[in-house]
Amino acid sequence: MSEVTNIAAYRFAELENLPALRAMIKKTCLTLGLKGTVLLSPEGINLFVAGTRQSVDQLLDLLRPIPGLADLTAKYSRSDRQPFSRMLVKLKKEIIAFGIEGIDPARQTSPKLQPGELKKWLDEGRPVTLLDTRNDYEVKLGSFKGALRVGVDHFREFPNAVRELPDSLKTETVVMFCTGGIRCEKAGPFMEREGFRNVFQLDGGILKYFEECGDAHYDGECFVFDQRVGLDSQLRETRSVLCFACQMPLTVEEQKDPHYVPDISCHHCFQKSEAAKPG
Repeated sequence: MSEVTNIAAYRFAELENLPALRAMIKKTCLTLGLKGTVLLSPEGINLFVAGTRQSVDQLLDLLRPIPGLADLTAKYSRSDRQPFSRMLVKLKKEIIAFGIEGIDPARQTSPKLQPGELKKWLDEGRPVTLLDTRNDYEVKLGSFKGALRVGVDHFREFPNAVRELPDSLKTETVVMFCTGGIRCEKAGPFMEREGFRNVFQLDGGILKYFEECGDAHYDGECFVFDQRVGLDSQLRETRSVLCFACQMPLTVEEQKDPHYVPDISCHHCFQKSEAAKPG
């Protein structure tokens, strides 16, 4: 198969006539030979699709005339294979599940910090707390050096995790980040509601940072929610895999563990089974 173009994009906007919009997008994607997932809700759109460059651009050209989506911006990467097995277009209550009423990124978000500006701050040694808003299983593949992880297994746990952060952070400069930026659109306003006074979000997340700044101040790779599993700082697919049993991402080194059996289980599974044994 020729090179595949992958795009990730989201936009918070008040969308209407969702069933008709879903049908139109699904038909278009199938016609264009695209695969991936598109989430639609009254609060906006979130999509991850892959196909030929011409096809993904045609999809974006179709979406941008929709009221509220004119500024829909995609992050591009390339792969040697199609990372999705089918095309899904789903209707959801939220395009990123958070569960907190009154958070409306279409109207209010925290200030966005461009990747180049963050790199400049870090180059200069500027006092800043980097807050990783992602799930723990994502963070294990890589993160910014010295970043503080919130320690969650699902983004819905983020509010309680924030309430456990030290009060001293409320007066410090905090730059939060995630894979592509969408989680921070909700995380920022929530943190401000909780009394954090100087919160920024990394515009475009880790993927845009990789695109513009490479691996500066970053260790490892970035977990992605498709069959590629991980991307390096050049946005190339790594050799990380998911455990068949527990779905934990495994680096190349972890795949050398004697308890890793491809398509069966891994050392994380073994540790859990050992811990569950009586006495």
